Parts: sequence; C-alpha cells; structure tokens
Amino acid sequence: MPFTNHLANETSPYLKQHAHNPVDWYPWGPEALQKAREQDRPIFLSIGYSACHWCHVMEHESFENPEVAALLNEHFVSIKVDREERPDLDQIYMTAVQLMTGQGGWPMSMFLTPDLQPFFGGTYFPPENKYGRTGFKDVLQALIDAWQNRRGEINEVAQQRTGQLQAFGQIAPSDGDLKPELLRNAATSLARSFDARFGGFGQAPKFPHPMELRLLLRTWQRFGADDDLAMVRQTLDHMAMGGIYDHLGGGFHRYSTDERWLVPHFEKMLYDNALLTSTYVEAFLATKEPLYREVVQETLDYVLREMTSPEGPFYSTLDADSEGVEGKFYIWSVEEIERLLGKEETELLATVYDVNLEGNWEGHNILHRVKTYSQYARLLGLEESAMRKRLADAKKKLFEVRGQRVRPARDEKTLTSWNALMIGALAQAAHVLEDERYSQTACKAADFILKRMRTPDGRLLRTYSSGSEPKLNGYLEDYSFLIDALVTLYETTFEPRWIESALDLAHVMIEQFWDVESGGFFYTGRDHEPLITRSKEPHDNAIPSGNSMAVIALLRLFELTSRAELREKAETTLKLFRGLMAEHPMAVGQMLIGLDFDLGPTRAYAIVGDLSNAETKQVLHILRQRFEPRRVVALKSIARPPAQLEETLPLLRNRPAKGAVTTYVCENFTCREPIVGTARLESDPH
Repeated sequence: MPFTNHLANETSPYLKQHAHNPVDWYPWGPEALQKAREQDRPIFLSIGYSACHWCHVMEHESFENPEVAALLNEHFVSIKVDREERPDLDQIYMTAVQLMTGQGGWPMSMFLTPDLQPFFGGTYFPPENKYGRTGFKDVLQALIDAWQNRRGEINEVAQQRTGQLQAFGQIAPSDGDLKPELLRNAATSLARSFDARFGGFGQAPKFPHPMELRLLLRTWQRFGADDDLAMVRQTLDHMAMGGIYDHLGGGFHRYSTDERWLVPHFEKMLYDNALLTSTYVEAFLATKEPLYREVVQETLDYVLREMTSPEGPFYSTLDADSEGVEGKFYIWSVEEIERLLGKEETELLATVYDVNLEGNWEGHNILHRVKTYSQYARLLGLEESAMRKRLADAKKKLFEVRGQRVRPARDEKTLTSWNALMIGALAQAAHVLEDERYSQTACKAADFILKRMRTPDGRLLRTYSSGSEPKLNGYLEDYSFLIDALVTLYETTFEPRWIESALDLAHVMIEQFWDVESGGFFYTGRDHEPLITRSKEPHDNAIPSGNSMAVIALLRLFELTSRAELREKAETTLKLFRGLMAEHPMAVGQMLIGLDFDLGPTRAYAIVGDLSNAETKQVLHILRQRFEPRRVVALKSIARPPAQLEETLPLLRNRPAKGAVTTYVCENFTCREPIVGTARLESDPH
C-alpha cells in the first residue's frame, strides 16, 4: 500500500481501516494535540465507527482523494477517532455539531482550535457540491481562508460554542417529589407518539426503543394499563416479523428505514441485541407469548455463534455492507431460492416471507412476514406444525448457502459496557429459559472482563482487541452496566463472587464519578484526561445513560446488601433528574425504570435450600416464570453456606432452614412468615 499514517499501530478496526489513506491521520493523543499547538493549526476531528455505511462512503470519496489529502495535510492536524472507544469525545463534539447544525450523525466532521474548542462542524460531506450539501474541498478551502484571515471570528465562535457545551452539561435539580405520576405521564407521552398500525414510536426511520418498551411493561403492571401492554405487543410482534429481524440467522439489525420495519439499516450491533433480548424476555414473562421466547433463543444463538470470541467476551458489530453493497449478504431473488428449494417449497416460503419476482426492496427480497404462522396455515389450508417444519427446513438450507457468501466485516474489539449489557441479557435469559449455555457464556465473559480488563487497583478498562493489551479508562457506562449485569449474574448462579465484584466496582464508581456538590455521576472519572467540559450524560441514546443504569444497579445492590450509601446515591440521582423525567420522559426511559424500582413495592426473596434439591429448583422455577421487575433474589445453601455470605448479603442473615427449601419473602422492610416447600409459593398472588 502506498501510504501508511499514524493509525497503523492502532487496535481499533475502524482506525486501521484508515491507516493507508493519503490523509496523515493521527489517533487522539498527546502527539497530535501538541503538533496542533506547536504549528498553530486547526484540528480536523473525524469520528465514526467500523459498521457505519456513510463513514465508508466519505473515506472512499474524500479521504482516499489525493487533492483532499493534500489540503488536510498542509493546513490541518487530522485526528481520527472510533466513537465506540472514545464515547466521551463523541458526546462532546456531537453535541457541538447538533448545536451548530440542528442535527447529528456519523461520520462526524468537526474542526477545532488547537485548544480543542469547536468552531465548525457537520456530518457527511461529499467531495464536490451535491445532494444539497457543500463539497468537502470547498469547506476546507473556506476554513483555510478563515483561519488565515479571520482568526478573531473563529476564536469568538469557538468560545461561544464551548460555553454552550459547558452549560449543556450541567443539570439543575427541580422541585417536586418522586411520585408514580411521573411514570403515568411517561406512558401518556409514549402513547402520543405511538404508531398504532405498525408499532414503534415516531416516523421513519424507526428505532427499537427497548428502554421505553420495558418501561411500558412496568406501567402496565403498576397501573393495570392494558393499553401500555398493547403498545409493547404491537411493536414487538411487528419487529419480530419484520425485515429488521434476521429470519435466517437470528438477531436484529440496527433500525428500520421505513415505518413498516421492512427495510433495515443492515448493521448488527451487540448492544441492540442485548437490550432487545432483555425486552423480549420480559415480554415473554408478562404474556407467555411463544414468539417472544423464540426470538430470544434465536437472537442469543446468533450471539453465541457469531459474536462470541474464543477468549470469552463479545465482539462489537457486524457491518451493513458486504462486497461494498449494503445488505447484499441478507437479500434474495426468487431464482436463487428456487434453485435451492425447488418450486413447491419456494412457493410456501415466498408466500410466508413475501418473496416475489419484482422484489420488495430495490429489486431484491428481504425476508419478512406480515401475518402470524397460524394465520398463514389457515390461509394455505395447512396444519401449522407441519408448515412450520417445512419452513424451518427451507430456512436452514438458505442459511447454509448464505454462509458461503462474502460476510460483512466484523468489528472484533471488546467494549466493557456493551459486553455488560450482553452478560446481563444472557444471565436473564438463562434463568427464565433455563438454558445453562447462556449462563456459562455470561460467566466466561464476566470473568474475562473482571480478570483481564482492570488495572491493578481495580479500575475498569474500556476496550480490548485480541493480541493487544486492554486500554483506555472505563467510563461511567462501563461501571454501571457491569454492576447491574453482575447482580443479574448472581441471581442466576447464586455465586457470591459476583455480588462481591459488584460491590467493589460500585465503590470505585462512586469514588471516581460521583459529583459531591450536585449529585449524580459524571461520564468521565476524576483521573480522566481534561477535556473542554465534563458532563453527566443525561439522556438515553442507543444505549441507556450511565446515570440511569447506575440508579437501577445501586438500588438492586442495596436491596441485597443493605448498604445505605448505595440507595442514597441512587435516590439523589433520581431527584437530580426529576425535571427531565417530568418534561422529557422519552429521553430518560431507563431512569424511569429506575424510578419504578425505587417507588416499589420491592420484594426480596431469601431462599434457604440446596441447588441440587428438586424442591429448591421448583421454587426457583416458580419465581423465574413471574414478571416481577421490582424483585431481588438471594440463596443460601443448607449444606455448605459460603463463609462471609451473610456479611455480604444481610438479606440471608438469621434465615434458618425449616425444611428442604424455605422461602422468606420481604416487602417494605417487613418479612412474612416463611414459606416451606413449594405449594404455598405456587398459590402466592405475588
């Protein structure tokens, strides 16, 4: 390759993709920042990620263009950042882009002064003027002229933008109590934006919104609001049948470009599949709908098959493109299918999955359904189980042939927070579906992070790539997501080490991220490199905000361990965010889930029994088939209780065995008479 820049030794696949551009790229770090200061050059900051389609387009059009490269190399210091490795930089400068242009997205293209203040930005720029967008060459020429001849104007704009960013990162606490009305108001807001025909919220493009769906399950249960459950079911049904779901390989694509969930943006993200797994698990518990169980199993089987590294942790993303074409790996023609299946089976598959000669998307076919299997069986005059068997055999053949195609690129880096979401989802599914594969995979991934992705003093590291050492400070989301996942892992395995690790991480999280003046958690730790602002990340985005997950993680941990500081930090954070919950509930769905848990009533189950005992297993089975989102469960073995267990988990203190299995049920700081055996527990109205 003719060019090699400063990205050649990076571990991020996204950065390595640009290592041979003619642009003299640097990674974010002291060398690049010092060069900008010493040479008095503006910084061109380009942020994206490996599965980003338009990032690839801008690379090909502009960053491989010698003329563009010459302008950048002569007049700018060019820095390339993987937003998944450095979400702190992405948050700050994406907010700046949104303030400047009213919209955001990737690739993000931002221009900074040498002291890191933003003065101009946008997203994708074509090389020449087109699509109603200014060409990148013209942008660069105009900025070069302004830097040389109107520096005062640039500095003034940069200072204004920096002031806005610093103000934006501050959250003022609001008056008012934390009441159930905040939850009811949120459900009402969601109903206003709900698509009653196809499910989901808002117009195209449509995103899954797993946090909001899980919130609606809670408002349905709390208020007996059947309409809230109906919104969840309508959305989950259409997503599971739509093209956003991979009907051959399992798992969900990033979002739907249309209102019907037919045409996805084809990238697959680890976090989407983790969050949606948890959503479908909870919906299965609430409704016992078999489709939801199938979706969970197929999605997790995809994760185990294609997104799990031999070392234990999970990979980050699958690209949308293969052979340079978005979605090529996933689409079909009638001719291809008929060659594989024959005419009769093709007709069946085509009817059920909307395959036709003209195609349902740009001359090709995306497999999707518009009816349930039982409806198709009645329509075709077939027995449903026989029809499903034929379809399963046909899909298996298509899946095997699809596997021989050129696969989308996979970003194989490990990210702590995204791994934590998947660990939690696997642990949750393991105890609901009673599948040990899921808990074993979750344990292996958690062990890897706790043993390999920490500093000697116990702090988390953000990212790891095979063959290199873990690096970068962990952010708030890395800590809060992992603490929550470890609590779920404890409730699945009842191994005390997971709670002990969660407590250790909670201590570090509070020490590093807690705002002692105003409450709430900063996104970056005390020892993080200084940036132009330090914010608290108030809103959920594609993943929950770090503060909202800190709330639910600390509350669950408090219920198990009775450490008052944990609840105090959680409730102070809830109060800080009360105004946002009242005024912008759709931006803080996970925080409202935390509020629901805090408001209670929260039920704690202390089980005394051995996991090898049939009655103990039956007690756990009964509990695990209930939708009880405000619940914690702890277990103490009769035969060999681990040393220090009752010190770690006071919920188990003074809980004697009164039979083969004894269940203590506590609610609102009051415990009922213990339940011996299973009969009374089965009839418990919970």
